[in-house]
Amino acid sequence: MNDSTAETVSFGYEDVAPAEKTRRVGEVFASVAKRYDIMNDLMSAGMHRVWKDDFVRALKPRAGEHILDMAGGTGDIAFRIEKSGADVTVADINPDMLGVGIERAAKKGITSMIWREENAEVLSFPDRSFDGYTIAFGIRNVTDIPAALKEAHRVLKFGGRFFCLEFSTTEWPGFGELYDIYSDKLVPQIGKYVARDEASYRYLIESIRRFPKMPDFAAMIEAAGFKNVKYRPILGGAVAMHSGWKI
Repeated sequence: MNDSTAETVSFGYEDVAPAEKTRRVGEVFASVAKRYDIMNDLMSAGMHRVWKDDFVRALKPRAGEHILDMAGGTGDIAFRIEKSGADVTVADINPDMLGVGIERAAKKGITSMIWREENAEVLSFPDRSFDGYTIAFGIRNVTDIPAALKEAHRVLKFGGRFFCLEFSTTEWPGFGELYDIYSDKLVPQIGKYVARDEASYRYLIESIRRFPKMPDFAAMIEAAGFKNVKYRPILGGAVAMHSGWKI
C-alpha cells in the first residue's frame, strides 16, 4: 500500500491503519502461541489435522525440492512436508510462533529445517528460490494480501506452485447458519477457558468473516501473476484449498 495513513484494512470487524493491524495481529499470536495447536483441535474437533494432511498430499512435495512454508510458525505443515525429503524453510512474522515450532522440532529430533522471521509482504529471499510456497490459515492475517501474493510469485521458480489453505464461507444451506452460531458464540468461550484469551479468538473468527470468498480470492491470486488457479471447497467452503502455478 502506497499511503498507509490514507488507507485502512480490516482487523476483525474494525477498520484500522495497516501498521495498526500488523501490530495487533502480532499481539494476538504472541498471546495464543503456546496453546495454538490445542485450540485448533478444539475448534475443529481435530479436523484441521485431516485438512492439513490432504493439503500436503495435494502439494506433492518431493525429495530435494525447496519449499517455503509461510506463516508456518508452529511447524504443523512443515513437519508433514519434511517427511517427503524436501528441504523446508519455515517463515513467520511472529517469533513466539516460531519458538513453539523450533521447540517441537527439537523434541521430534528434526534438525534439517530452516526457521526464519519474515514478513510475507516483504520477503528477504532472492527471486526464484523455491519450488513450492505454502501458507495454511495465515493469509487472512496478512495486512497487505496482494503484496504477499506478489512476493510468493517472486520467490517461486518457474514451474513452482503456490498452495493456500484458509477458512472461507460455506455454501451448504443450513450448515452455514449452524457454523456461524458455533463460531460466534462458542469459539471465543473456548478461547477464554483454554487459551485464557477470549478477545484473540473473537478476532480470529471475525477475520474469517471479512476474508474474500473463494472466487474473489482466486482472482487475487491470478492478479499476482499465477496461472491455472484453482480452488477446492471443504465442508462446502468453510475451508478452501487454493492453488496456482508460476508459468
